[in-house]
Amino acid sequence: MQLRAVDLVDVFVYLVVLGLFIQLFPDVISETFLLALLTAILLKAVLEVVLFVKKSILRRVRGARTRLVRAVNVAALVLIIPGSKFLVLALVDLVFGDAVRLGGFLPVTALIFVLMLARAGVRRILERPLDDLAS
Repeated sequence: MQLRAVDLVDVFVYLVVLGLFIQLFPDVISETFLLALLTAILLKAVLEVVLFVKKSILRRVRGARTRLVRAVNVAALVLIIPGSKFLVLALVDLVFGDAVRLGGFLPVTALIFVLMLARAGVRRILERPLDDLAS
């Protein structure tokens, strides 16, 4: 896997959003800036894997020829969506221990939702030609 410029931008966007959550929500804690940066990198890696898995399952749902195959893939998708939040919480706890806390299920769900919105917004801005941004 090659590191692209957009991946670096994603990490910076995640760092800003994570910093906002640290400031606004007492349950979200990072003891240092470096830990927040490393957490943003971990979030980027985990969310990329989760997005890949979700897209793969969605392709299988759309391409399913029988109801059973479609139902199994939809069930897998329903399990992956909340399961990914628990995965993020477990990995952050495993890697950083008590030095970083993302709250619980609801705060991490909100964090991931805002991360995805911010990522999409920044990518949309970056895709526009510079002439469009000036006007």
